[in-house]
Amino acid sequence: MKPIVGGIEAGGTKCDCVIGSGPDDIRAKIRIATTDPQTTIDELIRFLTGYEKSNERLSALGIASFGPLDLAPASPTYGSITSTPKPAWSNTHVLSTFRDVLRIPVAIDTDVNVAAFGEYCWGAARSLKNFLYITIGTGIGGGGMINGKLMHGLTHPEMGHVRVPQDNQADPFEGVCSYHGNCLEGLASGPALEKRWGRKAELLEDDHPGWRLEARYLGYALVNYICTLSPEKIILGGGVMQKQHLFPLVRSEVAALLNAYITSDMLAAHLDDYICPPALGDKSGVSGAMALALQEIDCLSGII
Repeated sequence: MKPIVGGIEAGGTKCDCVIGSGPDDIRAKIRIATTDPQTTIDELIRFLTGYEKSNERLSALGIASFGPLDLAPASPTYGSITSTPKPAWSNTHVLSTFRDVLRIPVAIDTDVNVAAFGEYCWGAARSLKNFLYITIGTGIGGGGMINGKLMHGLTHPEMGHVRVPQDNQADPFEGVCSYHGNCLEGLASGPALEKRWGRKAELLEDDHPGWRLEARYLGYALVNYICTLSPEKIILGGGVMQKQHLFPLVRSEVAALLNAYITSDMLAAHLDDYICPPALGDKSGVSGAMALALQEIDCLSGII
């Protein structure tokens, strides 16, 4: 019998929570607004405990969270959100709160690392050991795997805060990042597009000149990641990438910027497969959270 686990994708504006044994077996789900920490976490706990009272006990819980996060296992604040621009969420003890109430194994990682894990288990990154998952939406973040392990180190990757070249004459925009101004997130996130052009990204016409500029900034970033980490695939998710016409623009920028320097058939002839959308669509995060929970109780055999 397959274990039943919970999966939470905690984003800056909304939280999705599912219960099941995998993306093809969802027993219950809920979506709530991300408000203050206590209200949000209490509502998620009510949903999880309510399911247990009416059905079966959960075996584990996986959490994909916005950050930054403290992911140092030896840290007394392991599993906490640290210095985030999200109001009131700094120093919130996420993992320990769920673990203490539910009294089951709980695992946590960044939203992008967990989305990458979902794609590794069930989606576009199956059989790959080295790949990236980049989300372009309210913020920009990146995660993925190196040699079959999710990316961790001193803290965790912050790929949205890299610097990219900016032509101040062509684009004098100052950026929206509250920490760095015109880093990648400051120039190319959804809020950056809205502030620069006066309309939300989804309302910009496909032929709007902003998309070519967006593709250029994303192209610069992807080339940096390719040259530094040599991923076997790059998966681009998030709300901004719902604009499907952006994919060929980004691929074109990457090819031009690389200028055939890296010899690889994937880059030369299969760029459509190399830079691609998530196979799980907007379910990568919650699917990865379930996979994280299954891994916590050693029940991923047969999946990866």
